[in-house]
Amino acid sequence: MPRQTTDQPITTRNARKQLAIRAEPYWRGLEAGVAIGYRKSAAGGGTWIGRVVVDGRYREGSLGRADDGIEEEGVTFLDYSTAMRQARKWATDQFHKAAGKTSADSSRSPYTIADALNDYLAAYAARGGKGLAQTKTTVNAHILPSLGGVRVDRLTRQRLSAWRDALASEAPRLRSAKGANEPRRRALDPNDADASRRRRASANRVLSTLKAALNHAYAEGRVSSKPWEGVKPFKQADEPKVRFLTDVEIVRLANACGAELRAIVTAALLTGMRYGEIIRMRVADFGPEAGTITVPVSKSGQARHIYLTDEGKEFFAQSVAGKAADAYVFTRDSGTPWGKSHQHRPLQEACSAAKISPAISYHILRHTYASRLAMRSTPMPVIAAQLGHKGTRMTERHYAHLGPSYVGDMVRKQFGELGILSDTNVTPMPTVRGSTRRNAA
Repeated sequence: MPRQTTDQPITTRNARKQLAIRAEPYWRGLEAGVAIGYRKSAAGGGTWIGRVVVDGRYREGSLGRADDGIEEEGVTFLDYSTAMRQARKWATDQFHKAAGKTSADSSRSPYTIADALNDYLAAYAARGGKGLAQTKTTVNAHILPSLGGVRVDRLTRQRLSAWRDALASEAPRLRSAKGANEPRRRALDPNDADASRRRRASANRVLSTLKAALNHAYAEGRVSSKPWEGVKPFKQADEPKVRFLTDVEIVRLANACGAELRAIVTAALLTGMRYGEIIRMRVADFGPEAGTITVPVSKSGQARHIYLTDEGKEFFAQSVAGKAADAYVFTRDSGTPWGKSHQHRPLQEACSAAKISPAISYHILRHTYASRLAMRSTPMPVIAAQLGHKGTRMTERHYAHLGPSYVGDMVRKQFGELGILSDTNVTPMPTVRGSTRRNAA
């Protein structure tokens, strides 16, 4: 496995003069999986080397001679900044080769936003970036149709701002049939403030993807200016307004579900587990003695243990009864495993039958679990641990406002008394809300 690069002092002539002569280059990291190296020669001066990690292995290549003050007719010397740009461009070519692209693919002119996105996705895939499929979906749905043919060197802040604003005003896309000419869209209520906030938040995420691709193009030297830096994301678009089910709605929903759906809905409400975690759960993941569920690999990439209530222990004990240790806990009525989106339509139908409008997504069941804990003054670190969050930032962002009594109780308990109030015989009169001097008279 490639080692982590330790940066060496190679950015200036004076720094390079102090380095010892050796066969192994002195390396300096540029970005994930990409580094520039300097190999000092016994004959004087040195050579710039590029290094990139592709498919878990190093690839190295010579970039040119370093400008170490040695003159040689017919030789082009590169300072550090120029060599750094060369290293990034060379690394991108290696990513393209690994993806089956030719050098001509990456150097054709004019260079468009579609080219920049392709280069970015190739580099992203080569370095093992997470969420590649979702990033491709975002690119294909929201960026390429409007901006794909635009030349990067002719991009303006005004055009990007207009595109961002139009994206935020579009109605949300719905699942469409394969081959459909136009995507189906959900009607957007202009008076629904939270719906508008969600559209701005979505536009911010798409803008972030586009900026990442354009910044990659700039680092490769494909464009000389960055007009997109002046296009800012919408403010206060990510302010959370968490939806959760009330106890009455929980009962109505459970009663409206068929047996197979009710099982995974109940599991989510009793654990806060994600849909994918629930449908992958094996019998051996339930620990009846400790009253826990082990999630071997969560979204964070780490395992976690979920502690169950007595009701939860009883439910999972019934769910695993008579099943082999490696069997799935929850399956369809046919005995086959649940798939990626199999829960969507049945849950929508159950919400309609339970008169829950608008219908919820499965993720709202996770919110319901966490919100219920927060409203009962459960400490945020406990909720974060149950949900599998790495820290409490995300947990506090979504649920802290639901537990004000916990915050107030902790402040009163921990702060104590200062003992600086003066003795007084004055007894405060109760305040009558809404009263005025005229009404009192």
